[in-house]
Amino acid sequence: MPLIPEEPQIHEKAQGPRATPASGRTAPTPRPVPGPRPAAPPRPGRPGPVRPAPPAQRATRDTAATPGPSGPAAPAAPEATSAAPQIQLIPATPDGALDAAEEAVDLLLDSGRTPGDVLVITTGELHPWAAHELSFGDAAYWAQHDAGDDVFYTDATVADRAASRAVVVVALNGGPEAAAVTALTAAHSRAGALLIVCGDPQRINSVLGAGV
Repeated sequence: MPLIPEEPQIHEKAQGPRATPASGRTAPTPRPVPGPRPAAPPRPGRPGPVRPAPPAQRATRDTAATPGPSGPAAPAAPEATSAAPQIQLIPATPDGALDAAEEAVDLLLDSGRTPGDVLVITTGELHPWAAHELSFGDAAYWAQHDAGDDVFYTDATVADRAASRAVVVVALNGGPEAAAVTALTAAHSRAGALLIVCGDPQRINSVLGAGV
């Protein structure tokens, strides 16, 4: 009979240690683990890249807006291209205008201008070179012009057939007033950088004021 009370006591002791691990399971060890995980790493990491992103986009928009005003400033370029050539007057009599034009051409070539950059227009007697080339025919004469590798001499009456060149020299070596107006008008429209006029200053000023 005494064996019966001893057996339930043994079972109670066996149950005792089982209850202790259950209390260990309820220990606060798992509670602090989820606490720090959501708190620290995700919050500072996510807003970090998001904040610098919008200012970067604003900066690009500002830079994109800056070329906008530079667009209307561009029309200044065509104004520079449409600028008139520089005009240089060389006083000379009608008899000495052709010689003055020849000296001007020599100075241009000595300063580095290529012969194909220069066009010479006369208002009176033809330049000897033009008279010589025309003796071979009109086609051969203008073929020299189209080649563009040498100084070309022409008369005011046909100057409108000449192409534009960097420098145009006009020799007012006689001829009617209409020839001077025609020569200066053609020279002014064909001179890319420099227009040199050799002749009487008063006549040049009057013609330039009326025809150019």
